[in-house]
Amino acid sequence: MAKLLSSIRVVEMGTYITGPAAAMQLADLGADVIKVERPGEGDPFRAFKGGLYSPHFQTYNRNKRSIALDTRNPDDLAVFRELIAGADVFIQNFRPGVAEKLGAGEDDLRRLNPRLIYCAISGFGTSGPARDRPAYDTVAQAASGFLRLVTPPVKPRVIGPAIADAVTGHYAATGILAALVQRGVTGKGARLDISMLEAMCHFNLDSFTHYYSVDEVMGPLSRPVVSQSYTFECADDKWIAFHLSSPAKFWDGLLAATGQEQLARDPRFAERLERIQHQDELIEILTPVFKTAPRDDWCARFETHEVPYSPAYDSDEALEDPQAKHLGIAVSVPHATMGQFTTVRAPYSFDGEADRDLLPPPMLDEHGAEIRAELARRKTG
Repeated sequence: MAKLLSSIRVVEMGTYITGPAAAMQLADLGADVIKVERPGEGDPFRAFKGGLYSPHFQTYNRNKRSIALDTRNPDDLAVFRELIAGADVFIQNFRPGVAEKLGAGEDDLRRLNPRLIYCAISGFGTSGPARDRPAYDTVAQAASGFLRLVTPPVKPRVIGPAIADAVTGHYAATGILAALVQRGVTGKGARLDISMLEAMCHFNLDSFTHYYSVDEVMGPLSRPVVSQSYTFECADDKWIAFHLSSPAKFWDGLLAATGQEQLARDPRFAERLERIQHQDELIEILTPVFKTAPRDDWCARFETHEVPYSPAYDSDEALEDPQAKHLGIAVSVPHATMGQFTTVRAPYSFDGEADRDLLPPPMLDEHGAEIRAELARRKTG
């Protein structure tokens, strides 16, 4: 498949997730992403779980090249500046003011390259009372009102993946693409500021719409109750999920699949609004029902009765599903030291073709000599 952003060079000075995730989105679309890392240590995420190649680092750094530079060193700073002079995009996710100390502030880079798209990702923005507060995923989820929507009502605790980090990276990549389109019209670079707080507030838009429109403060069960979403454990200790939404045919299909047709005559469940009010009672009724058969049996029954469902997979199962295998979502490529690197391909298909060709996440400074040689050829060429 054609690499749609193959003409775009991105210099990323990112750590942990937000900056690297934004750069990876562009790399997945074909951009040449050069990751600038600290010599000897690299992105702190490298050492999150043993060595300098943790699975945390691998997740957000495929399709990139790595060069180790200490911009406090004059020679390395000169290399960094050469990279910027030929770049289209620069991404950093330091706290406000840190990039300037590293010689990577907007003013410094803009003098080198007026056409540069400068993307600065922060926790709480570049001004205001929380400007300098450290922010990580859970902090941004909490500040945006999102965390309360995914906190279990019983024995509350933080659960799930790093949603705020990944979401912010997605929004940053979208903003960068918009700025590149604008530059194609005006010829001028732009600065993009995006904070985790702003990204997560936008991601949490449904909650704020309910509050401002109908004075409803949503909780963790608000959406699944209204959408009639369920998940149950089956006889083989595997789980299934289904989403009935509003069409009556899906409720009828559920009753037929589970042999619970008598519930259609129960005043607690006869109408959708009643089912919303009595979801806890319905769950109590259906929980032992689903424990009577293994998951595959329930999947077959739901298939027959056209109930919107899926096995609720763990990560060791999801990509083995026939549909996932048909789409080729998991891809493997050779790796110099691991032997093989397997990951999830980018979700795009352009002109009917998905991109399954990728680079494994780089070892620290893996491409340093290669990149320096490219810069030298550009000087002499």
